[in-house]
Amino acid sequence: MFRHFFVLQWKSFWRSASLTSGLFMKLFMGFWALWFAFMFALGGVAVFELIKEQFNLDPLETVNRFLIYWWVFDLIFRYALQKMPVINIKPLLILPFPKNRIVSFAFGKTIFSFFNIIHAFFFIPFSIILIVNGYSVMNVLLWNFGLIALIYSNNFLNIILNKKDNLIFFTGSIFAILGGLHYLGYFDITLYTGPFFQGLYDLPILIFIPIITWVLLVSVSFKSFVKDLYLDAGLAAKSKDVKTENLDWLDRFGKTATFLKNDIKLIKRNKRARSTVLVSILFLFYGLLFFTGAIDAYQGPVWTIFAAIFVTGGFLLSFGQFVPSWDSAYYPLMMSQNIKYKEYLSSKWWLMVIATLISTILASGYLYFGWEVYSAILVASIYNIGVNSHVVLWAGAYVKTPIDLTSNKKAFGDKQAFNTKTLLLSLPKMVLPMLLYAIGYYAHSPYAGYALVAVAGVAGFAFKDKVFDKIENIYKSEKYKTISAYKQEN
Repeated sequence: MFRHFFVLQWKSFWRSASLTSGLFMKLFMGFWALWFAFMFALGGVAVFELIKEQFNLDPLETVNRFLIYWWVFDLIFRYALQKMPVINIKPLLILPFPKNRIVSFAFGKTIFSFFNIIHAFFFIPFSIILIVNGYSVMNVLLWNFGLIALIYSNNFLNIILNKKDNLIFFTGSIFAILGGLHYLGYFDITLYTGPFFQGLYDLPILIFIPIITWVLLVSVSFKSFVKDLYLDAGLAAKSKDVKTENLDWLDRFGKTATFLKNDIKLIKRNKRARSTVLVSILFLFYGLLFFTGAIDAYQGPVWTIFAAIFVTGGFLLSFGQFVPSWDSAYYPLMMSQNIKYKEYLSSKWWLMVIATLISTILASGYLYFGWEVYSAILVASIYNIGVNSHVVLWAGAYVKTPIDLTSNKKAFGDKQAFNTKTLLLSLPKMVLPMLLYAIGYYAHSPYAGYALVAVAGVAGFAFKDKVFDKIENIYKSEKYKTISAYKQEN
């Protein structure tokens, strides 16, 4: 029966109207998956010698001490990026397929997820080096089994917590505070968690704790999905206080105001759209990795502008990547109305501009690190408004992935709007500003690099009308392909 499910998924992919973009994305993501695997393997090899030679500490004990942060970060990272198991259940429920088999197949898809396998590229080389240096082979293997159980516990815990936003935010906040207290020297949580992870090596019987935890999480998540495996699951009406809002202050934008109002209401009322705002807030803190000097690898000059683009462009890179997919549910209806593409695209552009300006103001806290750092943020904001805002709109014409805004009401519904594809598609937008900054930096000074990036942003803004004409023509040429792709359910 699993073979039938696999064949259905295979045909669904190859017969999809968005086959070209889907195939490109899989190849693109495959490249980055190989790159991350290589970096993890390199880290697994290098960390042993680094800890032993540079810090004169026991490598295994040191790694075990900080595994609690690894475990929590893995859970939060999964919550932000890992897609939930998705299956179009409507045609399956009328066929003689047991519900348990459907859920088992969906869960089986997550077992081979990149988020599970990537850890092996670090721990396998590290374990081999441990064995070569005299550590017990059996104890190292059992230690790895315990870590595997913890990794897959996170996999199914993420499925359960996907419906509990407040809980995951609370957990992340608690460990962020604990990490800060540890860094400042007030409280070290690793003194209490480190012995458990070390015990997975010293006392192999402890591996039953993560194994039992994993089995319990699988059982809970499996029963939850079987229970919700109905077409009308989650559709029970709930009484709520209804509030109306006119957003009259947006009328100054003319005909685009109607679309702006719809987008703002979408963000305020829909869980998936609200997550883009959360991503924007998280990206505001991304610059701390670069501007504080916490990571030596990020000390190169071009990394400054890279971080600044992300700090000011979090909303642009997350929300903008899915234009016009946010409107996929009623996109065919819109195309049947007397609506000009330019007005529609302008509303999306203004929304991203407003969000970028707000992010720039909120990022003023980086003045603490000096005017040069905030200068990078200002010019990155100009570049995002003048260039990247146009690029994401242009790319949106070819990203024909519909977004089901009601998927959180259905079994096997994906609840994350921001995922790995969004992150990886953002990377090429960093190349040009980094090159411009590098040219100015090495030719004259950092401020010359900032000037080149700012000039590119101003030029993009100056030629906005001509650029929009080009983008509008692309959307018109892709119109019927997009409508066809949005009508597909899987």
